[in-house]
Amino acid sequence: MVGVVACSSVSSIKALWETRIRRVQEEQQEAEEQRKRKDRGGATSRLSVGVWEDRAVLARLRQKLQTEDGRLVLRIEQEEWKTLPGCLLQLSQVQEWQIHRTGLQKIPHFISSFQNLLVLDLSRNGVSEIPKQIGKLTRLRELLLSYNRVQFVPEELSCCESLERLELAMNRDLNQLPDQLRNLKKLQHLDLSMNDFTCVPDCVVMLPALEWLDMGGNQLEHLPEDIHRMETLHTLWLQRNQLERLPDNISRMKSLDTLVLSSNRLRDIPPLMEDMSNLSRFVNFRDNPLTLDVALPSRRTETGAEDEEDEEDDREMFGREFMNFYIQEARKRAHAILNVHRVNHVFSLSS
Repeated sequence: MVGVVACSSVSSIKALWETRIRRVQEEQQEAEEQRKRKDRGGATSRLSVGVWEDRAVLARLRQKLQTEDGRLVLRIEQEEWKTLPGCLLQLSQVQEWQIHRTGLQKIPHFISSFQNLLVLDLSRNGVSEIPKQIGKLTRLRELLLSYNRVQFVPEELSCCESLERLELAMNRDLNQLPDQLRNLKKLQHLDLSMNDFTCVPDCVVMLPALEWLDMGGNQLEHLPEDIHRMETLHTLWLQRNQLERLPDNISRMKSLDTLVLSSNRLRDIPPLMEDMSNLSRFVNFRDNPLTLDVALPSRRTETGAEDEEDEEDDREMFGREFMNFYIQEARKRAHAILNVHRVNHVFSLSS
């Protein structure tokens, strides 16, 4: 009888604990389901907030759209847009971006989705990288990234086969270009001024349609000997570099009509340049330590007074007239020195 009572007591305790354990499990399961429902509700709420934020940003961007010369232009200036939102993709029909002084730090990778883009002007921002996706913009005609922080140009840029204008001035640490850029068959205008180039990149010399090149304010120490291969170049800015001499082949640049060489280290002007009749627009040798101290003779009007305006425009700026006069003077002095040597030689023989 005692054994029966003990067995019954154990069974009751076991049933009690099983009931408690089951109840705890049910409570935990219900709590877990409530938490999941709450999380789903929070995610839905956050998603809803995100959608409304995107709508607000998109509405703000639409206010920046303008139509100019038949193009749809996105213009943002002097506002804070360090990043560009993904909702911008809904404006993929835009043909021109004009985003200046916004502090923009990065060109978004989704730039490749803007297949209609003709002009990408992001001057005066904080862009440090040109994404490889830029190469998918085969219709892009102008890429303007002056006054940014670009240090590297990707070879994929050479796939922008319609590119006619590329401006990378004042990026400071930029000092090389990928050789593949020579494939930009339509590039006419290239601005690499105020960077850190020590030579003219080979790919630049090989650009078949290049007409205008600015490499002023770099660290150029010499010009390529085959510079004459730039057959279509008509304007060349080389001011504020460290050039000490000019290659003779510069005289073979038949299209060149503007050459600016102020503030370099030139000691002489190549005599062959005397035949460069194409240099009719502008040539400048100001502030170079030229070997000869040459001054142009004064021009005077019929009244005998100097034509000051003409002096300022054509002569003070060391133009073509100065170039030719310097070459002539150098030739005269060379002949004079040669004659002196001849006389001295004859005198020494006779004595």
